[in-house]
Amino acid sequence: MTSPGGSLTVITMTGHVAATGDGTIRTPRLVLRPWGVDDAPAALPVFGDEAVTRWLSPAMSRIATLEEMAEVITGWLATPPAPPAGRWAITSADDGRLLGAVALLPLPPERTDLEIGWQLDPAVWGQGYAAEAGHAVAHHAFESGAQELFAVVRPRNERGARTARSIGMEWVGETEKYYDLRLLVYRLRKGELDVPRLPGA
Repeated sequence: MTSPGGSLTVITMTGHVAATGDGTIRTPRLVLRPWGVDDAPAALPVFGDEAVTRWLSPAMSRIATLEEMAEVITGWLATPPAPPAGRWAITSADDGRLLGAVALLPLPPERTDLEIGWQLDPAVWGQGYAAEAGHAVAHHAFESGAQELFAVVRPRNERGARTARSIGMEWVGETEKYYDLRLLVYRLRKGELDVPRLPGA
């Protein structure tokens, strides 16, 4: 499809997930788009909330000011990860409101495993947005050649564990390999995405 300006936009669609050539991923309720520095005011309620950031340390600490939020986003834009990894702002498909963040990033220290991570404004918790965004990013990763993805969750982060399972990820054990912390590890392989599971499985 050619845009009015003459540039080519490549659209791939799998199920209810569509990805365009500009790095945007769409689902029925969400638009996952690249970040901009002007997103800082809307992002601060997410990354400035202790209920969100308590689970991100040491990878990321609570952000206290608008200036600091703008600096963080600027850093993301200055050093983007190599595809299929990336960072996206989660926005509402209805009104464009910023709801949170989702990322696909290499896990330290070896940076060979890809981690899906998500952070949502607590005001929109419980509506399935994190799972929908994570599912969309998993489609993007597998369409781009990834074979497996991981989520690492603190042992007491029950909400994070539920989201990982909602995406279709399977608990595979505990490890101290990443971030020097004891973490629960969830894994999703390419052939497992969207495979129906038996009730209670």
